[in-house]
Amino acid sequence: MKILLLNSEYPPIGGGAGNATANLAKHLAQQGQDVKIVTVQFADLPKSEYQEGFQIKRIPAIRRKADRSSASEQLSYILSAAFYCFSLFRRWKPDIVWAFFGIPSGFIGILLKFIFHIPYIVSLRGGDVPGFRPYDFAFYHHLLGPIIKIVWRHSSAVIANSKGLKKLATSFYDQVPVINIPNGVDLDYFHDTKRDWGAPTILFIGRVVYQKGLDLLMSALIKIKDISWKLLIVGDGSYMDQLKSIVKDQGLNNRVHFFGWRNKEDLPSFLARATLFVNPSRHEGMPNAVLEAMASGLPIVASDIAGNEELVKDGKNGYLFDNENFYKLREILAHLLTNTKLCKKMGASSRRITENNFSWSSSGNQYLTLLKRIVEQ
Repeated sequence: MKILLLNSEYPPIGGGAGNATANLAKHLAQQGQDVKIVTVQFADLPKSEYQEGFQIKRIPAIRRKADRSSASEQLSYILSAAFYCFSLFRRWKPDIVWAFFGIPSGFIGILLKFIFHIPYIVSLRGGDVPGFRPYDFAFYHHLLGPIIKIVWRHSSAVIANSKGLKKLATSFYDQVPVINIPNGVDLDYFHDTKRDWGAPTILFIGRVVYQKGLDLLMSALIKIKDISWKLLIVGDGSYMDQLKSIVKDQGLNNRVHFFGWRNKEDLPSFLARATLFVNPSRHEGMPNAVLEAMASGLPIVASDIAGNEELVKDGKNGYLFDNENFYKLREILAHLLTNTKLCKKMGASSRRITENNFSWSSSGNQYLTLLKRIVEQ
């Protein structure tokens, strides 16, 4: 089966969706499928390469930053990818198109269906679903809402990566059934390791944006200066300058350390240094960073939002706190940072949960079954 994956984000650019694209493509290729990915050219990355048995084609499109893209940059990807596919299909025509994000990739999927009569599926990731992060996307979702419904309606399947995202998508448009296939995690690459449990270290990995709730984390940490801790922030984004200003104003420069945007290869070393992982996000699809921390044997402290709730079993492999409630977050952090034995126990539970429920092979097999069923119809 020939499968074309469309995603404007692919490692090392973007976040969880790019990571999911890479891992699912790897699994499909291992199962004997012919897989190609069309993504954005960025910096000095090769225009074309093979990884893990599948091809990556990076096409010219506007992309200024690794961690985020603007509406105009997404439009440039739509136009560039569409023209590239017109040329590609003369020599290699896929059996199915897989669009990661209803916006922008879904627009390309529906165009290719109407012109070449090729079915497509849409994998929802969060920001492409109206109602997700309204403080960032309300205007665009209102503007594009009717088109999003058309993209979903003409697809052969719409898939959400969490139960919460499925519920949000259905509340926006209930005329199309939405399937839930969760994210996975590479259990060999991210694994439990020996760590210094005696040096209380909090870790955050992800985009440094308002959505991620780092302002809440700082409000909590400011109140527990009497406890020994340090915070590692791995990532970058539009909230970085404001966050650094808070750290400076509160005199926390010797406790909060910024490491910027890092490639996947760097992440295990950060995870090995941590005592616990925190995700105080206001909205999530299904956070890959949390899954990777769990696979690495870390306890998780997270907001009780959709996505997080499916990963963190409160009191078992970590704790959930009421979204936006930094007082509760402070209480939980103070408890865990002074309880090494509990951190170890919860970290072991995190690893078991990922082993039993969240492998990429499981997610990949669900997608492969779905793709085959559509192509064979």
